[in-house]
This record gives sequence, structure tokens and C-alpha cells, in this order.
Amino acid sequence: MFALLFMFVSIFSPLEQFKCLPVFTLWVGSFPVVVFSNVAVIFFLGTFLFGILFFFLFNSKGKNLYVVPTKFQLVIESCYLIVYGLIDANIGSAGKNYFPYIFTIFFFVVFTNVIGLVPYSFTITSHIIITFSLAICLFIGANIISFKKHGSNMGQFFLPSGSPFVLALLLVPIELVSFLFRPISLSVRLFANMMAGHALLKVIISFAWTMTFLSGGIALVHIFPLVIIVLLMFLEFGVALIQAYVFTILTCIYINDAINLH
Repeated sequence: MFALLFMFVSIFSPLEQFKCLPVFTLWVGSFPVVVFSNVAVIFFLGTFLFGILFFFLFNSKGKNLYVVPTKFQLVIESCYLIVYGLIDANIGSAGKNYFPYIFTIFFFVVFTNVIGLVPYSFTITSHIIITFSLAICLFIGANIISFKKHGSNMGQFFLPSGSPFVLALLLVPIELVSFLFRPISLSVRLFANMMAGHALLKVIISFAWTMTFLSGGIALVHIFPLVIIVLLMFLEFGVALIQAYVFTILTCIYINDAINLH
């Protein structure tokens, strides 16, 4: 906990922790050709952890999955069942074709969210460019699925068949705007929750750090912000998991809409 406290000593603004900083830069003369930032480090770290997870799952001691599952295997199988349950509840049997994509999205968001809680790390999901990239890929992919399955009939998504013309003048613009704002709302939801939680932690940590330099018995008051920080860390961990869960549910819903035109 003190490592988390010291991490923010030199940060003057709650939003300064979200800055993109270069870690490695390859120069050709005076021109930067490759800039490897802290965003790229955490992005590749999350991808690496995801790969390592399944490497050990399927290659533990040179064997495949155990008939009697190990504790580690039970955790992974529980996650598997959670994601499979989301797909089955929101998409149905047709959703099994998209299980690898949805499962990867779930674990990638979980890993990157949790990595952001480690002192001296970086939360890439607190940047709108990362969350929007995930959302726009889903949006484009869902439209490709819908067009491939329904062709020109995918226009029924904006207007149910049999609707009167007068009602169409009202429904079509509303549904179209709602449809186009899907990637924005999906990305902002994840980005805003992660940024707000980390900014709140910074404010309370700064307050606790300032209280330690006061004289007399007033300095003991800093214990209360420290207790709140511990509780907020548990809360932020829960938020990290919940946001991955919500992102996955909405992914399933959007794919289901593309398949069934709901």
C-alpha cells in the first residue's frame, strides 16, 4: 500500500497519471521512426499474459488438460463457463461460432484493467483511443456479420416490417442515431469508469500524503484516508472485473442484434 502511496508523490494532477510517455524511441537522424510508449508496453503485456495463461493451461508438465482438474484448471474452466453462459444467454446456439473472439475480449479487458491497479503501471483502458478501437472493431464486425447473413434486409433493424410510413419517419432517425452511437457509448463506458476510479484514488492518496506532514495529533488523521484507500482498491478491483463483464455482455448483445436483427 505504501508503494501505491509513493507512486503519486511526484504527480501534481489527478489526470497526470494517464499521460502517454515514451519508453523507447528509435531515431533516424533527428526523426523518431519508432516510439514505444507505456501504452504499448501494457498492451503487449496484457496480450503476453493471455498467451502465457493458455500455454500453461494446455501444456502443463507437457500434458494436456487433466481428467481430474487442478486448481488452476478449475479457475480457467470457471471463466470459460462464465463466458459461455453469457454467449448462450444473449446469443444462443449461433453464438458458439464467436466464442474465441468474445472470450479473448473478456480476458484482454480483465488483464489490462487489473494491470492498471499495480503500482507504477499504466491503465490503457483509461484511454478512449484503446476502448474505441475495441468498440469500432466490434461495430464493423457486427455489420459485416449482419450484411453477410441478411443482405439488404438488414435495414429491417431500423424499422420493423409492417410499420406505417408515419411511424417510420420517427423511428428510423432515432434507431439510426442510436445504432451509430453504439461504439461511442461502449468505449466511453469503459474508459470513463476506469479513469474516474483512478483519479479518485489519486485525490485521496494526495490528501493522505499531505496529512502525514502535519504536526501533532492531526497527523494521525491520515489513517482514515489510508483505510479508505484500501477499501477503494478492493472496489476498483471489483470495477475492473465488472467492466470487463459488462463489455462482454454488450459485445454479445450487439452480435445477437446482427444475427437476429432485433
